[in-house]
Amino acid sequence: MKKLLLFLLLLSSTTSTFAQKTKIKTKGAAATAAALQGQRWSAEKAQAWYRQHPWMSGANFTPSTAINQLEMWQADTFDPATIDKELGWAEGIGFNTMRVFLHSLAWQQDPQGFKKRVGDYLALADKHHISTILVFFDDCWGKDPKAGPQPAPKPGIHNSGWAQDPGDPASRDSATFVKLKPYVQDVLRSFATDKRVLLWDLYNEPGNNNKGNASLPLLRNVFAWAREVNPSQPLSVGLWNWGLKELNTFQALNSDVMTYHNYDEVPAHERVIELLKTHGRPMICTEYMARPRNSRFVNVMPLLKKYNIGAINWGLVDGKTNTKYQWDVPVADGGEPGEWFHEVFRKDGTPYHQDETDLIRKTNGK
Repeated sequence: MKKLLLFLLLLSSTTSTFAQKTKIKTKGAAATAAALQGQRWSAEKAQAWYRQHPWMSGANFTPSTAINQLEMWQADTFDPATIDKELGWAEGIGFNTMRVFLHSLAWQQDPQGFKKRVGDYLALADKHHISTILVFFDDCWGKDPKAGPQPAPKPGIHNSGWAQDPGDPASRDSATFVKLKPYVQDVLRSFATDKRVLLWDLYNEPGNNNKGNASLPLLRNVFAWAREVNPSQPLSVGLWNWGLKELNTFQALNSDVMTYHNYDEVPAHERVIELLKTHGRPMICTEYMARPRNSRFVNVMPLLKKYNIGAINWGLVDGKTNTKYQWDVPVADGGEPGEWFHEVFRKDGTPYHQDETDLIRKTNGK
């Protein structure tokens, strides 16, 4: 929490500095940041956008038949029947928002086919009255993504086959990642006015896997690429690690809507809320709910509704991602963990805990 307080103090002083720098000629990173700051939505515009939507609740969604984003989106393994079925279960408990990860390698294989599949997904989600947050880049888990058939899950290991995008060292190499601009802008332009897309989450957890500030150039660039397109939906990159001060400052000062991740129990989570709401912008918690850490539906979901903060937990259906297992507590034989880490439903559509889905349904006013 001390790191968070220091970050917010830094942010306060940085905001003033950026405002001054828009008036003078600047160079390099400061110029980029100042230019982007000028195109950011005002807090008033962001709040007006947020008021147009019902309270957002839902999950990070990967169909149970996909181990990662590539298996979800590649032509040979795209599974609309499972997507339709599982989004139906989400609709049944009142979820109205899904956060879904894209992958640049799937686009590179076949841009038109990839965009058609994204459109097909959005149609299925819309059928179930679900809006979608689409995520571009990601610094989490497997650093060497490869197109084609994806690996089988490793028994009992959380997210054993999840794929970074663009990977490592690609995310650190400007000569490599500048080639991603056509991908980002093609997808953005194709869905820039699509009301089924709620928000563009440009980069999941930049700096993860010990990358730190090495992810800052790609972060700056993806914001710049997106601002060139200027979609009708807001842009954001979620805060997740209070020790990454430079990344956090850039994310916070360039996001139209404040998004963040928090897997803590209520007292710590509430302190983060109290500090972040000083920005005066709408807030969406785009990752929460880890039962053994006491971040649960029963305590955190009502907290988020109380503050009118969107509540997007990790995981919907137990599947190939293996995220019912804890990050650092593998189960060698692949059996049931003592308590599921994430997920709401079993593969057959029955709830992991009926009392949880009853609570979710009630909190969603169903």
